[in-house]
Amino acid sequence: MLGGLTSEQWIARYERSHQHPVNRVCHTCGIPAILVAIGLFVGGFFFHRFWIYAAVLFVIGWIFQFVGHAFEGKPPEFFHDWRFLFVGVRWWWAKIHGRA
Repeated sequence: MLGGLTSEQWIARYERSHQHPVNRVCHTCGIPAILVAIGLFVGGFFFHRFWIYAAVLFVIGWIFQFVGHAFEGKPPEFFHDWRFLFVGVRWWWAKIHGRA
């Protein structure tokens, strides 16, 4: 599934296409917004109307992603390889732990 690359190599490749400071900030905010939205959506099965908050947060998170890429001047990596959807989460995790 990793295409012969280590997790660190995937993150390094992701990071190379996310150099603009505005793009990095947008991803630092947008990725967790999307992750929280997914959690809220699951919670919506148990608590009425959580799905509304999930949908709004999900859209806001993706807006951050695409605004960041507008500043970067490059399309999102997942346009080329769907696995980058998951690499973005790994990059964010490494970033908040000071490793990216």
